[in-house]
Amino acid sequence: MKSLLVINLSGNDLNGTIPQSLQRKGLELSYQGNPRLILPGSPTKPQKTKVLVPIVASVASAAILIVVLVLFLVFRKKKPSTVQVVHPPSSKPAKDFTYATEPSIETKKRKFTYPEVMKMTNNFERVVGEGGFGVVCHGTVNGSEQVAVKLLSQSSTQGYKEFKAEVDLLLRVHHTNLVSLVGYCDEGDHLALIYEYVPNGDLRQHLSGKGGKTIVINWGTRLRIAAEAALGLEYLHIGCTPPIVHRDVKTTNILLDEQYKAKLADFGLSRSFPVGGDSHVSTVIAGTPGYLDPEYYHTSRLGEKSDVYSFGIVLLEMISNQPVIDRNRAKSHITQWVGSQLNGGDIAKIMDPKLNGDYDSRSAWRALELAMSCADPTSVKRPTMSHVVIELKECLVTENSRRNMSRGMDSLSSPEVSMIFDSEMTPRAR
Repeated sequence: MKSLLVINLSGNDLNGTIPQSLQRKGLELSYQGNPRLILPGSPTKPQKTKVLVPIVASVASAAILIVVLVLFLVFRKKKPSTVQVVHPPSSKPAKDFTYATEPSIETKKRKFTYPEVMKMTNNFERVVGEGGFGVVCHGTVNGSEQVAVKLLSQSSTQGYKEFKAEVDLLLRVHHTNLVSLVGYCDEGDHLALIYEYVPNGDLRQHLSGKGGKTIVINWGTRLRIAAEAALGLEYLHIGCTPPIVHRDVKTTNILLDEQYKAKLADFGLSRSFPVGGDSHVSTVIAGTPGYLDPEYYHTSRLGEKSDVYSFGIVLLEMISNQPVIDRNRAKSHITQWVGSQLNGGDIAKIMDPKLNGDYDSRSAWRALELAMSCADPTSVKRPTMSHVVIELKECLVTENSRRNMSRGMDSLSSPEVSMIFDSEMTPRAR
């Protein structure tokens, strides 16, 4: 089309670049009304830059806004909140102190409001116990069910993390030898755990005779209590998925009900192991001096055998009724003291004097050897809780056989039996 003289492209909203072939001499080209059309002789790069600049600026602004929003939410979540510790009215007014806010407990089952806690305890009228965590008050739920309400105090070494751990654990585990959780209160600055009421207090009180516990627990009952506590630990170790380590097994955490059945309590320090993971986890050292596994103390490697060690110390307490740590003894720790006494070979010097020799020596020796194997400094040498349960049950069978035989002999010398022998000359089946 060399003879073409005029091309009118005006008002067509064209875009792109005018072809070079249309930019020849002698051709009149009209292109007004096409704002997106690149004019002849204009560089193409600046035009692209003009288009890209607003796009990049918009994207960058949006990205910055998103980052700022995310940071705001993260810092808001981590921001500490002020928590006022719950105290009964009889205690000193609580001061405010700070806990790091933790995610709320997932399950909402059996959650009580703070007014409900006040009502069930009649405004914290009856205090039945006190420990490092705070006070325990007696309460009633549904008009008849007795409960124990544990309130977190200002001086408590337990924080919200331990509180949450205990609630989460007790809501998913159920065993006759573990204290049952009736409910909890997690309402702002008010934290409380509501347990089943265990009226006979803890094992330490009964061994020491403190807290009004003057009745001496006989040897057979001690073996049964030990076996029941061991069953509770065995359930945590092999009956739960994932397995759980109690981490604070001691005589004050073994509660006794009306029939002196043992129930493990206080799971604030408990830890779970990942399914299919190692047999131990590395964790910050926690526990009670004297009961603390020395291997765990030195390596920070927590495992089920750490509970076995603590249980061994509990069993030594039940056998000897000696303090776990006594600075007035030449051998301050109970394992050292028992070890020194064993060299003499006289178990009577180790057994609790309150028993007055009323025990089967075979079951006593077997229980003592079991306790010392549990408290071995090296974890691989300690038995499992399943083995401990078997051993204690066999000790109990031996002791019960002795008691039954003793009762049989006592009955032969009773006045009733004597009269039977006198009148009939031969004993009658009884």
